[in-house]
Amino acid sequence: MRRSILFSLLFTLVAGIALAQRGVWWSRPTETTKRNGVPDWEVDPNFPGDLFTFVRIKYNSYGGRGGGGGWATDYRDSDLNFSLRLQQLTSLKVNPEPIVLELTDDRLFDYPFIYIIEPGSLVFSQAEVAALRQYCLNGGFLMVDDFWGDSQYENMRRELKRVFPDRDPVEVPLAHEIFHNVYDLKEKPQVPAINAARRNMAGEIGSWERASDGSDTSTPHYRAINDDEGRIMVFICHNTDLGDGWEREGENQWYFEEFSVKKAYPMGINIVTYAMTH
Repeated sequence: MRRSILFSLLFTLVAGIALAQRGVWWSRPTETTKRNGVPDWEVDPNFPGDLFTFVRIKYNSYGGRGGGGGWATDYRDSDLNFSLRLQQLTSLKVNPEPIVLELTDDRLFDYPFIYIIEPGSLVFSQAEVAALRQYCLNGGFLMVDDFWGDSQYENMRRELKRVFPDRDPVEVPLAHEIFHNVYDLKEKPQVPAINAARRNMAGEIGSWERASDGSDTSTPHYRAINDDEGRIMVFICHNTDLGDGWEREGENQWYFEEFSVKKAYPMGINIVTYAMTH
């Protein structure tokens, strides 16, 4: 992993924490652009490598064991919106163009943060297993998001066990700094897909999400695989869909206020903050 990138990102991110804590949520512009309404911004051409780039992982193998979607779920609005909010709410210098890579791409090691979505039926090739192990043990950070129920989790757990035979995911307690380093979260956030979000007559907020295997999805789980120093290198967001909170922010004001603003973006920013400072 390139130290110059990590040092620059660390410096700018720490400088921007105060701005994020003030909770300045910018409104969406109304004009339509090639970026689906997400504004572009200038980057310093003299430092093209000193940018945080959101990297989505494309996986080709798909075993069909646990159900769910695929690597392109919520693409590309989710990645654009999250990049925009990082640019606005922290002092990170963010690439306005998120990218898609395969785990076997040599460029993977140029980026300290990668994202996998909908892994309920993902099956890594042996080459992907080797590449992901090397990436994480060399200092890279993997975020896994948007899968529901026991069978989808078991599929992901099985595949990660191939990557790290000597390590197991552990539940991350709410007291861990990843829930408090920028936004002080009072609970582990659960973000449903926009069509599964609910509010009952008493005003209580929740989710109608159901697992294909009928297992309970009422409790969000945040699990981690740690390195030898106890630092998170794989962060697993289960029974929640942070990506939909990013993607769908402009579609419904209530969903935006309750799930994007209060849950999806704070948790995402906390995760990136942790990844860039450890």
